[in-house]
Amino acid sequence: MATEKISPGMQQYLGIKKDYPDAFLLFRMGDFYELFYEDAINAAQILEISLTSRNKNAENPIPMAGVPYHSAQQYIDTLVESGYKVAIAEQVEEPQKAVGVVKREVVQVITPGTVVDSSKPDSQNNFLVALDKEESQYGLSYMDVATGEFQVTTLTDFSMVCGEIRNLRAREIVLGYALSETEETILAQQMNLLLSQVASVLDDARLLGEQLTPLEYQTAGKLLEYVHRTQMRELSHLKKVHHYEIRDFLQMDFATKSSLDLTENARTGKKHGSLYWLLDETKTAMGTRLLRTWIQNPLIDKERISHRQDVVQVFLENFFERSDLAESLKGVYDIERLASRVSFGKTSPKDLLQLAATLGNVPQIKSILEGLSSPILALLIERLDPIPELESLISSAISPDAQASITDGNIIQTGFDELLDKYRVVLRDGTSWIAELEAREREESGITNLKIDYNKKDGYYFHVTNSQIGNVPAHFFRKATLKNSERYGTEELARIEGEMLEAREKSANLEYEIFMRIRAEVGKYIGRLQKLAQTLATVDVLQGFATVAEKQQLVRPEFTQKSAISIAKGRHAVVEKVMGAQTYIPNSLSMEEGTNIQLITGPNMSGKSTYMRQLAMIAVMAQMGSYVPAERAVLPIFDAIFTRIGAADDLVSGQSTFMVEMMEANHAIRHATEHSLILFDELGRGTATYDGMALAQAIIEYIHDRTGAKTLFATHYHELTDLSARLSHLENVHVATLEKDGQVTFLHKIEQGPADKSYGIHVAKIAGMPDELLERADHILTQLENQDRKQPELLDQAEIHEQITLFEEAKPSDAIAEKLGNLDIYNMTPLDVVRAVERLQQELKQS
Repeated sequence: MATEKISPGMQQYLGIKKDYPDAFLLFRMGDFYELFYEDAINAAQILEISLTSRNKNAENPIPMAGVPYHSAQQYIDTLVESGYKVAIAEQVEEPQKAVGVVKREVVQVITPGTVVDSSKPDSQNNFLVALDKEESQYGLSYMDVATGEFQVTTLTDFSMVCGEIRNLRAREIVLGYALSETEETILAQQMNLLLSQVASVLDDARLLGEQLTPLEYQTAGKLLEYVHRTQMRELSHLKKVHHYEIRDFLQMDFATKSSLDLTENARTGKKHGSLYWLLDETKTAMGTRLLRTWIQNPLIDKERISHRQDVVQVFLENFFERSDLAESLKGVYDIERLASRVSFGKTSPKDLLQLAATLGNVPQIKSILEGLSSPILALLIERLDPIPELESLISSAISPDAQASITDGNIIQTGFDELLDKYRVVLRDGTSWIAELEAREREESGITNLKIDYNKKDGYYFHVTNSQIGNVPAHFFRKATLKNSERYGTEELARIEGEMLEAREKSANLEYEIFMRIRAEVGKYIGRLQKLAQTLATVDVLQGFATVAEKQQLVRPEFTQKSAISIAKGRHAVVEKVMGAQTYIPNSLSMEEGTNIQLITGPNMSGKSTYMRQLAMIAVMAQMGSYVPAERAVLPIFDAIFTRIGAADDLVSGQSTFMVEMMEANHAIRHATEHSLILFDELGRGTATYDGMALAQAIIEYIHDRTGAKTLFATHYHELTDLSARLSHLENVHVATLEKDGQVTFLHKIEQGPADKSYGIHVAKIAGMPDELLERADHILTQLENQDRKQPELLDQAEIHEQITLFEEAKPSDAIAEKLGNLDIYNMTPLDVVRAVERLQQELKQS
């Protein structure tokens, strides 16, 4: 478009838009943010606002849409939540001082990964992830711009990268290298992430340090570059980057965390029905965030786990003090995010009052902990820094009745600044001076209805009706003439007005200056505030653990250096809370040192999956430092948990297919160690009977002979129970049933030995199948059982050799092998997996 044919203002817009082609540009014009051209057309549809046009009579009118300045945040939130970037162009000079077009500049770019202010505040982290690559290694760094958390690690394959991104629930990825076509498809289309490219590194020695590998330094530096490029300000609240290793925590891929309902219910996507829901007795937003982090990243360091347990035990043993502590924590605001608002220059008087209230609560919290007289709490007590000088500064400076605005005055306490107090005396006394002057002039002039009024145009004036004009004193001078009256001024009234207006203007300016000085002073304490926030969050989560332990009757687990598991009357705490303790049936679980696999048989719907999940849930809770639902629990410390539990196998809902089942089994078998936990539920049921049983047997034998991981393997292939005769580390257990007069009751109790039958027809009956259909099924079953036909038998080692090779390294052609290796099948829907494999098959046939 030829810019010479459009106005200077639109030329300015196009010049700015050229630098932000991938963002909606909100262009400040008076009290509105305006959008033009394609931005206006698209925004009008997304935001459901009116689409108009500029220069309507022109040959090619410019599409235009706008949102009010004062309510823009809700529209920005909608665009960002929809996965778009928003560039905010503000007027950066006073219109009355501008020569020509008012100068405008982009002051911030808001993206899905950098949201700090929101009209819908959320206590969850919002992580922005950066990804870079060097040879076969990936650098991954992430940051929460709102809290300052900053982490970096190195990963060895793309599937691990995708798993970590999913675990972080990231919405935007900063890329430091050119993606392959497959990688871009996975990140942009399958994972629905906004991709942003960055080539340069922001070399910040304060934040990056010297303990990183070159790849990690580069990745974290590119993340910093992107954050500074979009936020356009110094961010003093950002913490020094911390290197972490995935193997330092209990490893669980996204599918495992989802199947265990750790942070949300997999079926509903809601908090209710998750471990997070069960454990969340936190009182602060900071505690809530930390709890989610601990759930996502259970520990593998016994010393750290034991320390958390020790603190929980102290809180559990001191009910009244814990209650007082919980009450005190209710007065703690989200000072972690308040610190970021200081850094962003967006702190309001209300923010500072909340900060002061929190700091004022810290001595009480500290006193409660000190009163428990436990050396276990010494470090937490030491780190509870009340920063009394900061609390005193804010409390003495900021008025409790301060408004949100920092430019309209009435935010600084009387008595804090001498000059400000003088201005306030003038403002206060000026009102009485005017009242006295009005009364005196009325008496001396004899004008009984004489009064002093005020408006912005004429200021203060004497209002005199036409009938009284003859009585106007000589020292009055005319200011304005109206139809039925005149407005007059006097030198004394002008002097009082001058003093009051000067005091009002200078008072507001002075208050603003004082507030900015206080905000700058608060900025010096950001590091201490962040450490305090972390300590308060830790105290909050651990007192919450104690509260849950008391309410749910949890016990402290013990850890053993051996691989044995012993759980007496274990429960699935989430299911129990949903069902009610009176109806939930606990189960004990014992796997001796020499037992690695439990083969679980029994009817569907009888509780096999719950029994399996129960063990994983107890392990996760234990390694978080929480107490666990059992009468007694002795556990090894697991390094990883792998699951394949198909609770709702349905292609349409994207939960499972046989392909995904086999790939998830493959992932577990390849990555599990003798210190891992594997949960496999009904593997092999998605194919023909002989195929399925052969695969199930091959998998069991592979785990038994090569992996050595503790494994719960639920199956409907009863023939597999014979494996216990020759696999010394496998034992059979089953879900007990009670059968009487043709009626079957599932007892939901695990007992030793194999099940005698599957009770499939009884399950169908419970599901409400027609009686006629059930009778026919029972008749067919009887016929089949009475037939003299060979039943499926176990295969010997030679016969299953080909099945075992399923889990050996495959070597297809190089190009197809690379594409297959890059498929992130754990973060794809089953339908996506089938389509991807179908494409690779076609390529293989054509090659």
